[in-house]
Amino acid sequence: MYEAPIDDYKFVIDHVIGLDQLMANTGHNDISIDLVEAVLSEAGKLAADVIAPLNHSGDQAGATRHDDSSVTTPNGFANAYAALAEGGWTSMEAREEFGGQNLPMVVTTAVNEFWQAANMAFALCHLLTQGQIYALQKSASPEHQKLFIPPMVEGRWTGTMNLTEPQAGTDLAGIKTKAVRNGDHYLISGQKIYITYGEHDMAENIVHLVLARTEDAPAGIKGISVFIVPKFIPNKDGSLGPANDVRCLSIEKKLGIKASPTAVMQYGENGGAVGYLVGAENQGLDIMFGMMNHARLAVGLQGLSISDRAYQKARAYSFDRVQGTPLEKDSGAPIVHHPDVLRSLTIMKAEIEAMRALMILGAAGMDLAHGCDADDPRNTRANLLIPIIKGWMTERALDVTSQAVQIHGGMGFIEETGAAQYFRDARILPIYEGTTAIQANDLVFRKTLRDGGAAVGELFDEIDAEMQQLAAHTDETVAANAGHVARAVQAARDATAHILAAANEPRRPAVNGVNYLMLLGRLCGGWMMARASYKAAQLQSDASCDPSFMQAKLAIARVFMTHHLPQVQALADVIMTGDDAVLAMDPDWL
Repeated sequence: MYEAPIDDYKFVIDHVIGLDQLMANTGHNDISIDLVEAVLSEAGKLAADVIAPLNHSGDQAGATRHDDSSVTTPNGFANAYAALAEGGWTSMEAREEFGGQNLPMVVTTAVNEFWQAANMAFALCHLLTQGQIYALQKSASPEHQKLFIPPMVEGRWTGTMNLTEPQAGTDLAGIKTKAVRNGDHYLISGQKIYITYGEHDMAENIVHLVLARTEDAPAGIKGISVFIVPKFIPNKDGSLGPANDVRCLSIEKKLGIKASPTAVMQYGENGGAVGYLVGAENQGLDIMFGMMNHARLAVGLQGLSISDRAYQKARAYSFDRVQGTPLEKDSGAPIVHHPDVLRSLTIMKAEIEAMRALMILGAAGMDLAHGCDADDPRNTRANLLIPIIKGWMTERALDVTSQAVQIHGGMGFIEETGAAQYFRDARILPIYEGTTAIQANDLVFRKTLRDGGAAVGELFDEIDAEMQQLAAHTDETVAANAGHVARAVQAARDATAHILAAANEPRRPAVNGVNYLMLLGRLCGGWMMARASYKAAQLQSDASCDPSFMQAKLAIARVFMTHHLPQVQALADVIMTGDDAVLAMDPDWL
């Protein structure tokens, strides 16, 4: 049973982030908290009643490829996607000129958490389609925008991203897929792997966004272009024309997200697949990276989503399961009263709430940065937060989902209960859309060393200034939380100084990268929890608010400060003392 965290989102969006001011700053003055609540309420019903019930059965059944290269998704998936489309949910992010609702990301991010938590394998199709819509809105010609975007907005067509090849994963310089000009289009030939929803039965057409090289392209990443390659070539009026020269060779057998077909796609077996250039030749990597922030934010959101789904499962089990007599409790009390189970659930909840607040801060940053110049401070801040959100939330999802299995005990190890699925599904998240090491390198080299620590220093200054204000608060918990965060900021400054000092020895910052990313994730989570405790303290006496809800917010913030935030100092110590130890290791000794 999945329950969308609507009350938590209302609190975060309205109070922790500040909806009214954000909407005024981004030109969405028609978006009120009442409208947000109505949207979230309807989305929550669809997630709980239609999408979530397909999660376990879909995992057990998986997607199936047939001899004719077609792929069928698990029973109920096609109908669920049709329900998304009929409810207008596939149109949330797109611009109004293409039939979209142009909703701000703070709203669409919340809704997308519900889809991902309810059924991550299913929701991947929507995630990728929205990413392609964003890319085409930004870079495609007006003709191609008009032809390809509206059907995806309507939910009749879906989209994919085709980057990886057998010899070209993280290093896209090795791409071999070819594009040969042929009149007003190109003929594409080559093979792509790991293509999520590359073939399926949930839409009438699939629009592939494919990286390839033109005939005279320069070597390396500078010679990559991007092409629209549809499964069926549309006529000028948008109706479906002939099948393109595209075929699904196979679908992968995977550890998790088994219901989503991860395809090996072959282009051009019979002369070449028709493809339409997006942007100019040799601009493919820039175009794809232009949508990368949105994609990486979406995967960070998956880390939050799967964590919350696993937590909800473990919490429900802990209130039902009776095993032993908890200390100082009567016989027959459920296991939630065992101190260690209580500890596990509490620290899971604290981290999830910190993730959710930071996620909405990141979405708000994307809303503020929309349309800004590359060197605008709002864009700089949004870019800084993206690798932190993606890296921290996906890595922490591994531990949260593992703890959910642990709370189930032996039953968690049995597929029947469903707890193991969340653990398995979570494992892909620190890998795709850039591994954690890629996020760490981005954070260290592009976002910290490149500007001499200016952007991260401004982040520290902002947190410090806010904590100085909260330290004077009359509520002891709020003041104490501010003190915890202020000390963590100083530890982060020390670690940053160590990394900056090693700028001329790049292997040292690189070996510290993941620890630095996790340090900043916990710091930013603490920042959000300190702010949440301040708002909860303010609202305790508000007659329109539930006082027990606010008391719970204060209590959970304190848990984050005492159980998660101390890791900032621990990681800072590792960063400042551990790089030489690792780099002294000879690989032959491993």
